[in-house]
Amino acid sequence: MKDVVNVGIVGFGTVGSGTARILLEQKSLLRKRTSTSVNLKWICDKDITSDRGFQVPEGILTTDIDQLMDDPELDILVELIGGIEPAKTFILQAIEKGKHVVTANKALLATHGFEIFEAASKKGVEVGFEASVGGGIPCIKALKEGLVANNVSTVLGIMNGTANYILTRMTMEGLAFDHVLKQAQELGYAEADPTYDVEGIDTAHKLAIMSTLAFGQRIGLDDIYTEGISKITPLDISFATELGYSIKLLAIGKKNSHESVDVRIHPTMIPKDHLLSQVNGAFNAVYFVGDSVGKVMLYGMGAGQMPTGSAIVADIVDIARDITRGCTGRVPALSQPFDSIGPPRIKPVESICCKYYFRFTVMDKPGVLSRISGILGEEEISINSVVQKGRASKASSVPIVMLTHEAQEGRVKKALKEIDSQDFILDETMIIRIEDMKALEES
Repeated sequence: MKDVVNVGIVGFGTVGSGTARILLEQKSLLRKRTSTSVNLKWICDKDITSDRGFQVPEGILTTDIDQLMDDPELDILVELIGGIEPAKTFILQAIEKGKHVVTANKALLATHGFEIFEAASKKGVEVGFEASVGGGIPCIKALKEGLVANNVSTVLGIMNGTANYILTRMTMEGLAFDHVLKQAQELGYAEADPTYDVEGIDTAHKLAIMSTLAFGQRIGLDDIYTEGISKITPLDISFATELGYSIKLLAIGKKNSHESVDVRIHPTMIPKDHLLSQVNGAFNAVYFVGDSVGKVMLYGMGAGQMPTGSAIVADIVDIARDITRGCTGRVPALSQPFDSIGPPRIKPVESICCKYYFRFTVMDKPGVLSRISGILGEEEISINSVVQKGRASKASSVPIVMLTHEAQEGRVKKALKEIDSQDFILDETMIIRIEDMKALEES
């Protein structure tokens, strides 16, 4: 049995410092739980002089990545610099040198993950990536191990704390998107450039990883239809609340009976009594449906220094346990052997069917409602209900809100393109999908 498992961290920022702190402060606990010493041997970063708020042992800080790569005693390289390069190069170099890898880099895995997993499979080393989805929520481990006896049919998630925080504040306080975003940036919940968070790209990275694990297909970022929340207004949230819904940026992964996969991210109206509607603030939740277990939801902090560090250390411990017992590769990185992961079979978004919320901004004049209804009818889109509020005395426009019965996405987009070309339409029509959660949850 190996007495010491040596770990090197590349990237000593927020998450890197949280990971280092856990490894140092919980060293005795980790030894009890692994029967070996998990030793933080190296920390590599461009900045090794700034105070991280805790004491780092002498001799482990370096700015030279080659000290880690060329160290024959280093067992596990932990990549926490983020981005595509040089992270990808460092990971592949470590794998080539026979080192195991742990990463939280969802963007890299969603775009180049299969290259990394293939290299690791050929070299016989492990890749841990629990922290890439859900921060401290153990959703990767749930799919790879806890739900291994299930055919997982559905993965739903609120996977971005920034977007969820913004929508929660808009809902509870009636605030505009831009106002809440500015406050979120001031509080540190949102980045200076929030595009990845509010436009759904960060969530798409995570859904690509989760869907690959759940459905056994090589699903990448380009396979996922993605919309963000930047166009949502307090008016839409007010209507949704009145109609009995919450608006969430929902990640949807659904395997159909013919093995095609529906993978998409967009603002979604969810019934208020559904569990996912209760996920507020910066919290995340991931919701699975398996044919044996039924419905499972995991909830917690989806980001942050210590929650993410907790997930990274969990991967380190898993690999350390395997190293000490000589059983590396016991749990495949993607839940099944790499060469058994099939190509993506993606259901085109135009063919999905669901209910819809439309908000039209129109001139207040006779015949508008009937004209809109006629165009929708031409595309076999049936109206369930209409809400038309009285206009303010000096208003030049009025909102008309329609809820539809189930309709096909392609027909909806065709109809709305025609409607938005009409001279009585004063602004682009707002569309929000209304998901039948019971249908999504069918296994």
